Amino acid sequence: MVIAEKLTQATEDYLKAIYELQGKDKIVTTNSLAQRLGYAPASVTGMLRKLASHGPELVNYTRHRGVRLTDSGERIALEVIRHHRLIELYLADALGYSWDEVHEEAEMLEHVISEELEDRIAQKLGNPQLDPHGDPIPSKDGAVATPPGSRLSDLKAGDSGIIVRVLNEDPDLLRYLAELGLEPSAHITIIECSPFGGPIYIRVDSEDVKALGKRVTDIVYLRLDDV
Repeated sequence: MVIAEKLTQATEDYLKAIYELQGKDKIVTTNSLAQRLGYAPASVTGMLRKLASHGPELVNYTRHRGVRLTDSGERIALEVIRHHRLIELYLADALGYSWDEVHEEAEMLEHVISEELEDRIAQKLGNPQLDPHGDPIPSKDGAVATPPGSRLSDLKAGDSGIIVRVLNEDPDLLRYLAELGLEPSAHITIIECSPFGGPIYIRVDSEDVKALGKRVTDIVYLRLDDV
């Protein structure tokens, strides 16, 4: 993927955020986008109108309904995400950054690296498919693999498997998970699931049982042992 026209960092941030929120065929509301980006809804509305009138058109925006990316907008969003996740992995693997440190650095660098540097990073890392948090890295042509794993909060007592993805970039939360040993490649066994959204009790590798709240169990994904 090559971005034919150099866009502003703000435009790329909007397109990336819309892509991450829209999922499959979902309309993204102005309020949800404003919350994601930390801007006032009125400011987001103004930017969406601007993006909708961009040539080529980057988003389909309908007042009082929301926004979706056009094909052009999605290609750009995937290119930025590819940059971001390759940079995260390079920082972790080549420079020794911890997984809670890579996101903020990648946020700054994702907008400025050249296509040549992107290619060299990918080649150096062996054309990887996943970043340090287990998120899929879009391919050069914009293909995105299905994210791996089953969400911990959807599993039952007796299930076990390897952590393959943590769907969060909050440094404080990632540091907390690391303290608990909840990082990719750790082996989890579910001991007990409390009813009505209560905590899930797990064993990490061979260590003592730990209780996890829903905020954690909703973002940790396992590859089950019997899959």
